[in-house]
Amino acid sequence: MVRPIEVAPPSDDKRWRIVNATMRRYGYKPQALIETLHAVQESFGFLDDESLSFVARRLNVPMSKAYGVATFYHFFSLKPPAKHNCVVCLGTACYIKGSDQMVKALSEAHDIEEGEITPDGEFALLSAHCVGACGLAPVAVVDGEIVSGLTPENIVKIVGERVSDGS
Repeated sequence: MVRPIEVAPPSDDKRWRIVNATMRRYGYKPQALIETLHAVQESFGFLDDESLSFVARRLNVPMSKAYGVATFYHFFSLKPPAKHNCVVCLGTACYIKGSDQMVKALSEAHDIEEGEITPDGEFALLSAHCVGACGLAPVAVVDGEIVSGLTPENIVKIVGERVSDGS
């Protein structure tokens, strides 16, 4: 086992124990970078500069490598997640039935572009190439729930109710 570089976690948050356990399981080797970043993402919801720096120093990899991995893989997020998320399917079946117009309507209603989060952190507008519900097209995944039978008008209403509801 590689002798780990002693670096204190960024905070006393108990979730850092999970991250440290992941690094320990992989012997604190640089090859543990992706798995460790997954542990950070799962524990905290995103990767910030502080967590990237901690992982890089603890695994003895350059910060540029940690940042490069975090930005290369789409799974990783460098921003805190929004409270409410809407992933509009832009797969062929959904696109033919107007899902691009749903993205446009949500973008206008919330004054953000696809891939952005509102400044208050309440809502994120995302898209996916396919969510695997082609028979229900057009669809979106709103807060983890597949919603079908959508139009530009009713998706704005559905999302608006969830965001304003505060749930």
